[in-house]
Amino acid sequence: MTTPRRFHQVDVFTAEPLRGNPLAVVHDAQGLSEAQMAAFARWTNLSETTFLFPPTHPEADYRVRILTPGGEMPFAGHPTLGSAHAWLAAGGQPKEPGVVVQECGVGLVQVRREGARLAFAAPPTKVEAVDAGLLGQVCAALGLAPAQLKASAWLTNGPRQLALELDSADTVLGLRPDHGALKLLCDVGVVGRHAPGGPADVEVRFFVPNHGIAEDPVTGSFNANLARWLMADGRLPRRYTAAQGTCLGRAGRVHLHDDGRALWVGGDVVPLVEGTLRL
Repeated sequence: MTTPRRFHQVDVFTAEPLRGNPLAVVHDAQGLSEAQMAAFARWTNLSETTFLFPPTHPEADYRVRILTPGGEMPFAGHPTLGSAHAWLAAGGQPKEPGVVVQECGVGLVQVRREGARLAFAAPPTKVEAVDAGLLGQVCAALGLAPAQLKASAWLTNGPRQLALELDSADTVLGLRPDHGALKLLCDVGVVGRHAPGGPADVEVRFFVPNHGIAEDPVTGSFNANLARWLMADGRLPRRYTAAQGTCLGRAGRVHLHDDGRALWVGGDVVPLVEGTLRL
């Protein structure tokens, strides 16, 4: 027997419909089995689908589970902003005015409004060195010359992500990865600075062949990891904007700001679909 549930599909990290990273949001997900949620996440074929539940923590406003076509994630950025937007649109009232508290696999995450945008407080990032052998294989799969790589690190704020800082945004945009080779290695993201007057401060790409898609259109968790890593020693300022999704025909924009208390990762959310899911 199917149960009707409220459903939203939103476009995250863009002010232009169809130019960001889409997210499917299932409300009132209690009663769904693990198999049903996994099957629906595969069926949507989006980078992530979220399922909203009543919170179990007394400070949280709702609990979310984040599924990709290939499995579940403890935290992700565009599902956080998109889920908060959908929860508010469905009539959700936060316990603390102006701040939504999301419960997820990494604990509690605050989401606040910054003008027309929402922004989440990024979890801490763990930074680890990359094995030279693996780094060489990844660079080969990306087609990178040694001179094009400036720095590398494993970054973890829930998901563990390999990050490469490249010599320019043009190098980032020019990559033509061997996705089959990357699937045998790891998910990897790259960042490079735009010249002054460019479309954003940096260009970002994130390749995720092990999550059912080749390249993620816009990635909040990876941009949060990058900001903590690159702001730490002054390689990027405390406030900047990242472009992502350009090579996929998207216009993703992630707005990052460290206010001394938290790193805020913000973006616009455009509602596209609202209806009833029968599952």
